[in-house]
Amino acid sequence: MKSDPSTAAAPLRGAGSPLGSSETVRVVLSPAAAAALLEEAADHLVVHLDFREALHTCERAGQSLSNYAQADWPVGTSLEVKCSLCVVGIQALAEMDRWQEVISWVLQYYQVPEKLPPKVLELCVLLYSKMQEPGAMLEAASAWIQDPDNQGLPEYRALAELYLQQVLLPLGCLSEAEELVVGSAAFSEEQRLDVLQVISIARQQQKHEHSDSEKDQKQNQEDSFHKFLSLLMLLRRLWDSAVSHFVSLPFKKSLLATFILCLLVVRFDPASPSSLPFLCKLAQLFHWIREAMFSSLY
Repeated sequence: MKSDPSTAAAPLRGAGSPLGSSETVRVVLSPAAAAALLEEAADHLVVHLDFREALHTCERAGQSLSNYAQADWPVGTSLEVKCSLCVVGIQALAEMDRWQEVISWVLQYYQVPEKLPPKVLELCVLLYSKMQEPGAMLEAASAWIQDPDNQGLPEYRALAELYLQQVLLPLGCLSEAEELVVGSAAFSEEQRLDVLQVISIARQQQKHEHSDSEKDQKQNQEDSFHKFLSLLMLLRRLWDSAVSHFVSLPFKKSLLATFILCLLVVRFDPASPSSLPFLCKLAQLFHWIREAMFSSLY
């Protein structure tokens, strides 16, 4: 039978102290009450598949454990309960397709990534790696791995290998991977040699891909230049064809066509005396055009 979490809660203020109108009553959950909420959250998650309520229950218990821990509580018990609450909360967020919020949600209870429990960090790395977003864990996992207090934990070696395989290498952070392998005692000599060989192969692939990219870029530039030259040659042929066709027309027909075009565009009266100077200038201009075209061809 589950225990009622409310029976294990104690008010922060004294029983006889008055509350102001803007004050709210806050309760502190004991480890037993938090454990009861953990069991309730697990039931919502696994049995009832009520992921939203499971997350809400984890948040109720986790907030109390984070902010209102009492000195006489067993430290190990409260940390273990909070870690388990985070595990259930991570699973609930993932089930609701809110996995992007996982790392920020967890850090609100631990403040800094260096304080994350190994189990929570492992679950976060695996989740983001599965969703093909390992970069979201780069900063947090790096801070945890580099923290001296974590390097003495029994889980450190497994997490260092996980960080290397699931975060650094997929992201192409080869320098960081090499620094981790060479400078950390978590890797055996055999593991170190294997990882360094993988890093060397990855660097060669990067150089090869970079070289291929430069070749493709150069080839694209050459293709664009050839297309541009072809276009210029085509325009030149079209221009020569138009000029040849215009020159081959008889002079009188060309003059008549130009005159009709002017009538349509300018809309002046050719019988009017004021139009005579314009017609003379038009004929003179037409002669100049023909002479210029003939002089360029011969």
